[in-house]
Amino acid sequence: MSVAKKDYKRITTKSLIEMKANGEKISMLTAYDFTMAKIVDTAGVDVILVGDSASNVMAGHETTLPITLDQMIYHASSVVRAIERSLVVVDLPFGSYQSDPKEALRSAIRIMKESGGHAVKLEGGKEIKDSIKKILNAGIPVMGHLGLTPQSIYKFGTYTVRAKEEQEADKLIEDALLLEKLGCFAVVVEKIPAHLAEKVAQSISIPVIGIGAGGNVDGQVLVIHDMLGMNNEFSPRFLRRYMNLFEGMTTAIGQYVADVKSKDFPNEKEQY
Repeated sequence: MSVAKKDYKRITTKSLIEMKANGEKISMLTAYDFTMAKIVDTAGVDVILVGDSASNVMAGHETTLPITLDQMIYHASSVVRAIERSLVVVDLPFGSYQSDPKEALRSAIRIMKESGGHAVKLEGGKEIKDSIKKILNAGIPVMGHLGLTPQSIYKFGTYTVRAKEEQEADKLIEDALLLEKLGCFAVVVEKIPAHLAEKVAQSISIPVIGIGAGGNVDGQVLVIHDMLGMNNEFSPRFLRRYMNLFEGMTTAIGQYVADVKSKDFPNEKEQY
């Protein structure tokens, strides 16, 4: 029996768990600045992820590793000021939580206090359980992240699909069950086989958000620069481009340059 879609005026961690229970898919996109976050929130996206992917798309780094906690707080605070409905989840950056649960808690507290974000996201399972417990015990909501974890790229050596082998797949399921048991409110699974992602979603009661993990999970997330076609050099199989902003913006800016050079801009109506 289908359940009528609930109209949420404000998305909370509880809202997401209700959505899963009611069979309503969860939409999630990244944002890193006020203007973009305002558009994303107005469009009705349920969750805005202030991702450490800002290291790539905003700062031009090859990996997510260089971005700092201060920089994540800057981006997150810009996003929070823009939103009225979406839940804002903020990535804890590489080096701010892996080695010491106390440092993990300090990092999470800084994000919550200084940015106003609603939750934090950490990459990993059993190996970071103590950090997750410490953060959760302080009353800070945690979203997990399994599968391809970009902060561990030098460990993996590649961005290829994860958990294709039975041993890694079994560990991923165990980690998902652990994250649920610890008290995480949701889990992102990145670039894993669709059948495995579906199994994870069926195995736990908290929402499973996929990226490159097929359609039989509880929601989807994409990097906004990718789905809007602002980045024309990144074309994985899982990406659907909803616009080609690279082409459109290049054309528009080129026209502006031409109009300035030809003295067509500004015209008489565009001056005081």
